[in-house]
Amino acid sequence: METTQANGLERSLNLTIPLNQLQEEVAKRLKHLSKTAKMQGFRPGKVPLSILEKQYGGQLHQEALGDLAQNQFFMAIKENNFKVAGYPSFDANPDHKEESTIGLVARFEVFPDITIGNLKEVTINRPVTEVTDADIDRTLDILRKQRVSYTIVDRQAQNDDQVVIDFKGFIGDEPFQGGEADNYQLVLGQNQFLPDFEANVIGMKQGESKSFDLTFPEDYQATNLAGKTVRFDVKVHEVKEPVLPPVDEEFARSVGIQDGDVSKLRAEMKKNLEREVKNRIKSQVKDQVMQALLDKTPIDVPQFSLSQEVQRLRQNTLADLESRTGKKQSLDLPDSLFVDQAKRRVSLGLILGEIINSQSISSKPEQVRALIEEMASAYEQPDEIVRWYYQQKDRLQEAETVVLEDNVVEWVCAQVNTVDAPTSFEDLVGKQ
Repeated sequence: METTQANGLERSLNLTIPLNQLQEEVAKRLKHLSKTAKMQGFRPGKVPLSILEKQYGGQLHQEALGDLAQNQFFMAIKENNFKVAGYPSFDANPDHKEESTIGLVARFEVFPDITIGNLKEVTINRPVTEVTDADIDRTLDILRKQRVSYTIVDRQAQNDDQVVIDFKGFIGDEPFQGGEADNYQLVLGQNQFLPDFEANVIGMKQGESKSFDLTFPEDYQATNLAGKTVRFDVKVHEVKEPVLPPVDEEFARSVGIQDGDVSKLRAEMKKNLEREVKNRIKSQVKDQVMQALLDKTPIDVPQFSLSQEVQRLRQNTLADLESRTGKKQSLDLPDSLFVDQAKRRVSLGLILGEIINSQSISSKPEQVRALIEEMASAYEQPDEIVRWYYQQKDRLQEAETVVLEDNVVEWVCAQVNTVDAPTSFEDLVGKQ
């Protein structure tokens, strides 16, 4: 058996199937078939072999040849220690001349040989963030704003106020569809409407009416309005200012502190924010590590693996759309939408696999348990969440995979230059 390299990860293997071995295999299958074959005019199991051969000989010949080729192929890849990606294809060998044998060519892909690049040239910035009282105060303000109420005031409307308005839009002298409403509650400054619309309402008082022109952006989603100048007639019925609840016992109870202890609320908030900080730091470091591995270890990706991943991403996208819309999706999504992401995922999978194998990295049971307990601590009944993970093997494997990746990240961080980067809470998690 002769092996040749076509290009990249493609390989071809010349196979030789002895005719006598093929004939013996066909005869064996024919004899097995004769024991159960049914044909009109003959009792079951009594159909002559010559008739069966005429009826089924071609099919049995192809099946036997395919099985013999598969067996020979798998023996060859075992002897040569090939790491085959996907399935081989078999074609007749046009250069084969020997009459006592059948020549085939098996074409297949192999996984790439991977050598991890020089990670000592890499610098990873690890955010260092401390949760302060000011961070807790800002988070409390967000919770207060989520529970805002409004009270009527006798003054001009301003940002953050809620106004109750009637409005009607016109193109020329004709009203346009979707351009009117009565008793609409609009909170100014939250970009519910176009900025120019809200800017014209600011300064209006209860009972006041106003007309103004407004030009829609060229890229406005409603194409019948994009780029057009329209007139709006607006009447204000009420102006209401926001009232935030005080941080007291009642407020603490509303966010889950049963005894209403505000100090417990702040302590619980700090704990939650510190958990969020830890997760964000972990995520940012992991992203940098994965990018460094890709940059330092460029590899060829087997087309079979790439195609499989593209198909998986397509199916996940359609399933997600179906869950969002409640309708089965029949969109013809082209491969080009998923190729880059698929290539990245396959490449990382192969690189991580090489590190795991070469460095004997594993996920220890105590690490998996600690991860599950940490995730469960964010819920009201953590023990129930822990039991839920351990009830099914698939859930537990998901946690094991996370730990395995975390251990790879830890190994990489020990190889690279890791620099602590002081970072504010807001910069780390975002101002919202």
